[in-house]
Amino acid sequence: MSEELRVERVLDADPETVFDAFTDPDAQKELYADAPDWVVRSACDLRAGGRWTIEFGPPGGDAALETCVFEVVDRPRQLVYTSTMRMPDGTTFDTAMEVRFEEEQGGRTRLIILQRGFPTRELRDQLAGGWPSILDGLGRVVAARAGGLRGGRAARPGGPGTAGP
Repeated sequence: MSEELRVERVLDADPETVFDAFTDPDAQKELYADAPDWVVRSACDLRAGGRWTIEFGPPGGDAALETCVFEVVDRPRQLVYTSTMRMPDGTTFDTAMEVRFEEEQGGRTRLIILQRGFPTRELRDQLAGGWPSILDGLGRVVAARAGGLRGGRAARPGGPGTAGP
């Protein structure tokens, strides 16, 4: 059985800003941390054949590890990759991912995530419950970057042209 998950969100920024925030290892702490003290490590080799790893979980606990291999990197329109998820209990499963960044009127972006190949409906539903908090975090990162761009600052927090603490 192959279960599919579709998630959509419209973000108030151009596709380039959303794409860059989605794939930025520094932004992953905002996206994958369920609590402020969660441990999140990420590295991303953003090219066809490149790997993207994201490790996340509570301090002192077993972490989940997602390892992705990019098949298509078409900035700022599309990502296609295979994701292998190792859960804290040691079980693993693979899914096929397609992420689209569609430009909408007013400088907004419709983010569409298609995740296919879940071995069970229950697992699909369990992971579906995590996407809203990830996309909420993405929304915060995008808003900060889009606000910085509108204010004449660089797109990346801490980069040249941004105000420091």
